[in-house]
Amino acid sequence: MNRLRWALTLCLALGLPGAAVAATEPVLRVGMVAGSPPCSYREAGVWRGLAVDLWNRVATLEQLPYVVSEWPSVRQMLEANREGRLDVAVGCINVSPDRLRRYRFSLPFQEDGLAVMVVKSRLDLGRSFLAALLTPTLLQLLGGYLLAIAGLTWLTLRLEARTHPATDGRRNSLRHISKVFQVLATGPGSNTIVATTRGNGIVILAYLVRIVSASLLVGYLTVNVAGEIQGKATGAIRSPADLRGLRVGVRAGTVSEALLKELNATSSGAKVTIVPVASIGTGGEQLAARRIDALLGDNLQLSYLLLQEEAKGFLPSLALEGIRPESQAFAYAPALPEATTNRIDQAISALKRSGVVSELRQQATTRGNPQGR
Repeated sequence: MNRLRWALTLCLALGLPGAAVAATEPVLRVGMVAGSPPCSYREAGVWRGLAVDLWNRVATLEQLPYVVSEWPSVRQMLEANREGRLDVAVGCINVSPDRLRRYRFSLPFQEDGLAVMVVKSRLDLGRSFLAALLTPTLLQLLGGYLLAIAGLTWLTLRLEARTHPATDGRRNSLRHISKVFQVLATGPGSNTIVATTRGNGIVILAYLVRIVSASLLVGYLTVNVAGEIQGKATGAIRSPADLRGLRVGVRAGTVSEALLKELNATSSGAKVTIVPVASIGTGGEQLAARRIDALLGDNLQLSYLLLQEEAKGFLPSLALEGIRPESQAFAYAPALPEATTNRIDQAISALKRSGVVSELRQQATTRGNPQGR
């Protein structure tokens, strides 16, 4: 950065064309944190992500020259920004009440909450599926269907007794009853068990019973069993308080870590074991290896990770979403001129209004997007 300023000063001294314009526009010191896809990360040495792309568009729109430096955590970047070692901190930075008292923020460009990711093996999901099938409601539906078919079987036998009399004693009679029951329950072969108009009416009624029962069973399996499996897949986590007693991965210096520390401070019982992770991707790997029980992070980041990881042999899912939604923005240094911050805020506002921010968010969370490679 010093070399760049020295070069601009030299150009101005030599009277080179355009040097005056370049020299009047200060070079902004911009900080970014890697390992936070899809907001900010490095790929093949190039910065990518939703926040990075948004900043590039703002800088291009306002013709703001800048240099980028990488920081190990959001907390360290914000402190450097507050101390004046950075001009702008770029990322999906949550504007929490505590941060709002300490730092200076740009116009928010989106709102997001926290989420909890857990993982289950295919064997665990298989067990959950079997357990969900053996529920009283499903057994009642099946029992009601079989009872209705049994009633229609008895009625058919009464009406068709003269046409299909039982022969050779009780054994053949039971065989005949089972045949009628099977035909009414499954459908094929109805022409072999009835020969009267009333009998055909019973066959049609049995058909309607099968259709209605099948619809009820499919609806139950689609809604109730699927929901039951999802609930079992996410374990017993129904609120942030359920994280107590678990090993939870979290990035250092984030709002997520602050939430876990708050849970531990307000609990007299089991504590959350806070496991620092270098990046969201690393947290996903630790979750798959069962070195942690859950991963806590921004909803957007974990949704992105969900798309990337669900094809790698394990089945992650979001147990909780939308925890403590907060605005997200860039952070300004206290000494950054108001004229510059106003230009940045106006550019963010214009990009939000034109739909660019929504487009960048959609691209960042779409499978197959170049950012997600």
